[in-house]
Amino acid sequence: MSTELKRESRFSGGRVLSDGHILYWWVELLGILVFYVVYSAIRNLHGGSAAPAHAFDHARQIMSLEHHLGIFHEQTLQEWAEHFRPLILFSNYYYGSFHFVVTIFAGIFLYRNFSDDYPRFRNAMAITTAIALIGFSLYPLAPPRMFPGFTDTLLNDPAFWSFNSGGMQTVSNQYAAMPSVHIAWATWCAFALGPRLKNPIASALAWAYPVITFVVIIVTANHYIVDAVAGLFIFIVGWALSGLFTRAGRGPAVDPSASPADTVA
Repeated sequence: MSTELKRESRFSGGRVLSDGHILYWWVELLGILVFYVVYSAIRNLHGGSAAPAHAFDHARQIMSLEHHLGIFHEQTLQEWAEHFRPLILFSNYYYGSFHFVVTIFAGIFLYRNFSDDYPRFRNAMAITTAIALIGFSLYPLAPPRMFPGFTDTLLNDPAFWSFNSGGMQTVSNQYAAMPSVHIAWATWCAFALGPRLKNPIASALAWAYPVITFVVIIVTANHYIVDAVAGLFIFIVGWALSGLFTRAGRGPAVDPSASPADTVA
């Protein structure tokens, strides 16, 4: 990557890929912010305290399916975790922070150190998240913590925030549980960081990140096991589709002394 970075881009802040495409950090940042604002607006259309139609019926369908498959263990796992309050406290803080912090770190890490890989990962994230929006819209789902026998851990031991606060009820859709974006994004982070971190411990933690996230979303009663499986599935679909049309960073290398391609990735 050292030779390609010596080439000049048309505007400041450009990063030239090996195939001549150019990334601009400010264009990427603006695009991500716009996408997330639109995503949040659509996701939170039914984010108030009133449950969307069929959200609890859908939850009963999921629980029935898991009973049929023999995987309805959410309550058992939470009851076990509640014997270890430090685990619950850690999970509460983890749930509301790592989801964003690790994802942002992974994106910056790719952009700075593996620029050729960044465009496909960026596109995979966008497609995956867009598919999740379809799930939220078509299948609103009440999470386990809204049912008897489960504990709302964020209500009992508030971390940075709680779903029961007035502000969160206004800006967050509590029924956007299917699929689990926590799992989808965590898997994205694992594939972005796991093979690329040189430190073996850091790499192992990156690969373990989706597993830890799975434990967290279950013991906090924010998701069902099927939600996690669906989150993994939409990541696989997003990754596959991103490979069909992403061109930036994947073409043949060009002569570093030539003018950069007049194309923004």
